[in-house]
Amino acid sequence: MEDNSEESVNLFVSIGLEEKTARETVRNSKVKANLTAVIHEAGVNNGCDRSIGNLLYTVATKYHLNALVHRPTLFEYIVSTKIKTSPQLDAAVSFLDNKAAEDLNLNEFEEACGVDEIFVNVFETGVEVSAEDIENAAEKVFEENKKTILEKRYRTKEGLLIGHVRKSLPWADPKIVKDVIAKKMYELLGEKTAADNETPTKKKEKPAKVEEKKAVVEATPEPSEEELNPYSIFPQPEQNLMVHTEVFYSDGSVLKCNNKREVLDKHLKVTGGKVYTRFPPEPNGYLHIGHAKAMFVDFGLAKERGGCCYLRYDDTNPEAEKEEYINHIEEIVNWTGWEPFKITYTSDYFQELYDLAVELIRRGHAYVDHQIDGDVKKYRRQKMNSPWRDRPIEESLRLFDEMRRGMADEGEATLRMKQDMQNDNCNMRDPVAYRIKFAPHPRTGDKWCIYPTYDFAHCIVDSLENITHSLCTLEFETRRAPYYWLLHSLDLYMPYVWEYSRLNITNTVMSKRQLNYIVTNKHVDGWDDPRLLTLAGLRRRGVTPTAISDFIRGMGITRSDGSMIHVSRLEHHIREELDKTAPRTMVVLNPLKVVITNLESDKVIELDAKRWPDAQNGDPSAFYKVPFSRVVYIDQSDFRMKDSKDYYGLAPGKSVLLRYAFPIKCTNVVFTDDNETIREIHAEYDPEKKTKPKGVLHWVAESSPGKEPIKIEVRLFEKLFNSEDPAGLKDKWLTDINPNSKVVVSDAYAGSILKDAVLGDRFQFERLGYFAVDKDSEPGKIVFNRTVTLRDSYGKGGK
Repeated sequence: MEDNSEESVNLFVSIGLEEKTARETVRNSKVKANLTAVIHEAGVNNGCDRSIGNLLYTVATKYHLNALVHRPTLFEYIVSTKIKTSPQLDAAVSFLDNKAAEDLNLNEFEEACGVDEIFVNVFETGVEVSAEDIENAAEKVFEENKKTILEKRYRTKEGLLIGHVRKSLPWADPKIVKDVIAKKMYELLGEKTAADNETPTKKKEKPAKVEEKKAVVEATPEPSEEELNPYSIFPQPEQNLMVHTEVFYSDGSVLKCNNKREVLDKHLKVTGGKVYTRFPPEPNGYLHIGHAKAMFVDFGLAKERGGCCYLRYDDTNPEAEKEEYINHIEEIVNWTGWEPFKITYTSDYFQELYDLAVELIRRGHAYVDHQIDGDVKKYRRQKMNSPWRDRPIEESLRLFDEMRRGMADEGEATLRMKQDMQNDNCNMRDPVAYRIKFAPHPRTGDKWCIYPTYDFAHCIVDSLENITHSLCTLEFETRRAPYYWLLHSLDLYMPYVWEYSRLNITNTVMSKRQLNYIVTNKHVDGWDDPRLLTLAGLRRRGVTPTAISDFIRGMGITRSDGSMIHVSRLEHHIREELDKTAPRTMVVLNPLKVVITNLESDKVIELDAKRWPDAQNGDPSAFYKVPFSRVVYIDQSDFRMKDSKDYYGLAPGKSVLLRYAFPIKCTNVVFTDDNETIREIHAEYDPEKKTKPKGVLHWVAESSPGKEPIKIEVRLFEKLFNSEDPAGLKDKWLTDINPNSKVVVSDAYAGSILKDAVLGDRFQFERLGYFAVDKDSEPGKIVFNRTVTLRDSYGKGGK
C-alpha cells in the first residue's frame, strides 16, 4: 500500500505538483483515482510541463469528466497547449457538456474556448492575451468607473472591476487581471488611509429600552450568484444530451446512459423546451420542514425558469396511505404558496407501469422470484443470485400474469429486475419491481393486487411525465444507477437527476416513522402539534410561509450532507418576519394586582400605545388605546421584596415606568393570611412623569372599576427534545422528550385589543415574544400559542 502511494506521489510530482499537494491528493482516494486516470488518458505518464499539469489537475478535481464523451479531444488540446488558461478550460468543458454525444465540430469548439485558428496553424499554440491588452482594458474600465472609485475608494468592489475586464478579454489570465486592477487602484488612490480601513456601519436609531438585549446582526458580504439565484446551478432542458451517470458493473463493464438526439427532440417538442419538475410525496403522513426544502427546490426551479411542477402522489403502498394525508398535502402545498401545474398520482399510470414490466420481462431484464423476503435480503447481502434468476422468459411472463390475477399469495412471489447481484452498489442487486398486496387502494379500489415499488415506478413516471429535472435528497444518490439502468433498458427518455442535502434540524425528529410513533402514542397532540416541525405544526404555532421560505433560501441548494442546522437559525427567520408583520400589545401571564392609591377609584385615563415600534405620531392607525385605572396588573416575576443593582423590576420603595403610561412607586405590600403569598401591591403614580426610573414594565389595567381585563389562555412551547440529535440516541430517543416542552397558562390578562382576535392573527406580546391565535379558541376564551421568544441566539452560537 505504501509503495503504491509513493508511486502515485512520484507520478503527480512529475506533472508539476508540489510534493505536499501530491501527498494530500494521494490521501483523497477519489481525487487520486481521478487524477491518475486523467494522466494516463492524456498520455503524460512520463511527466509534462507544470502549466499543463495544473490544467490536468483542475480537470481531475473540478470536473466530472465521466460525463464527457469527447474527453480525449479535451486532453489533446491541453497537452498541445492549444488550451492553456483556466478560462479556456472552463469554456471547453461547458461546450463539451452541452454537446454530449453529438458529433464534435472542431471549428465551433475552438471558437468557444478561444483557440485562435491562425496561431494554431502557425505556432500550434493557444490564444494569447498580452499584458498590454489587459492594461488597456483595465484603463478603459477605470475611466468608465472613475467617479465611483474616487467616491468609494478602497471600498470599491475590485471583483466587479475584474469582471468588466474579463468580459472584454475572456481569455485573459485572471491572476494578471487581478494584479493589474490592484496596481491601478494604488496609482489612482495612493496608500490606504485610516478611513479606508474602517468597516462601514449603518446609522441606527436608538432602540426602545427593553429588558432583553437583541443579538447583534453583523454586516453580510455581497451575495454570490448562487445565493441570489440558487437555481443557477441547473442545466437547461436542451442540454439533456449529456451522459447522466455511468453504471459500473461487477464484471468491469460500464453502461453510459444518455438521451439520443431523436429522443430528446421528441421530449422537447412535448414540453416546448420548458422546465418540468415534480414534487412527489408519499401520502403516509404529514409533511415536515424537510418537505418545504423539497418544494423550494422542485416548485422553485420550475417557477424561476417559467416552467411547470407536478404535485405527484407516490401512492404505491395502499396499506400506509390515507385520504387524510392526501388532502393535507394538497392543502399545505397551497398554504406554502406553491401552485402545482397538475396534480397526478403514480396510480394514474398503473396500467402503463404493468405493461412496461411485461416488456422488461420480454427483454430478459426481469424475472419472477419465489424467494421469501428474508431470503431475498440474505442473498442480496451476500451477493448471491436467486435460484429463479435464470428461469425462462415465458415462465416469468406466465407467473407475473398469475400474480396480477391474484393466483399467488402475499409474499409468495415478486417481480425482480435483473441488474447485477455482485455489484458493490446494493441498490443494483436485483431490486423488487412488483409485490403482491391484497389491500384496497384509496383510488383504484380492488382493481390491482400487485403494486409497483418506488424503485420501479418513480423513474418511469418521471419519464412518462416528461420531467426535465428529477431532484431528490442525497440518500437517493446510490439509486441513480438503477434509475438510469431501468430507463435505458426500456429505451425511455431520461430526465436529469441531481441530489441535494437533506435538511436536518436540531432538537427534533423528522423521520416519518418516529413522527408517526409519537403522534399515534400521544406523546404530542396530533400531527399539527406546535412542538413538531411538521408544516401543519409550524403553521399552528404561528410561523408564516415567508419565514420558512427565507430560512430555506438562506441555506441554499447544496450537496454538503450530514450537517445539522441549529433550530435557532429557523427561529431567527421567524422573528425577522414577525417583527415586520405582528402588531404589538401587552399581556400579563401571571397577574399581580397593583392598586394606584393616589388615583381616584372611578377615574380611567385613555393612553396611546404603539402597535409598531417605529409608529409616527401623525398616523392614528399605528396606535391603539389602553386604559390606565386605579387597578393595574403586572407580572409576578416583575416584583421582588428585596431589590438589587442588577434588578429593574418593582420592589418596596422603588419606582418603575409602566410602558406608555406613568412611573409608579411601591408604597406597601399586602399579604394573604399565610403572610407569605402576596395578595396585592399598593403604589403611587407620578402624573407629571418627573421620576426617571430605569426599569420599564408591561401591564394591563381594569377598563372600568371592578371589571377585570380579558382572560386568555397562553401556551408556552419549548424544544420537544432536550438533546440536539435525538435520533442519534437510537432506541433511547423517546427518553429525550422534554417534559416541559408545553406549559399552559390558563388565566393570563390581556387588553381589549385582543378580544376580536381570530385564527391566523399574530401579535408580539411585549417583553414576552410572538404569539398566534390557536384553533382551540372559542367564544369567551381565546387561546394563543407562543411562536417564538424575543431573544435571538442565532449568531451567538446558532449554526
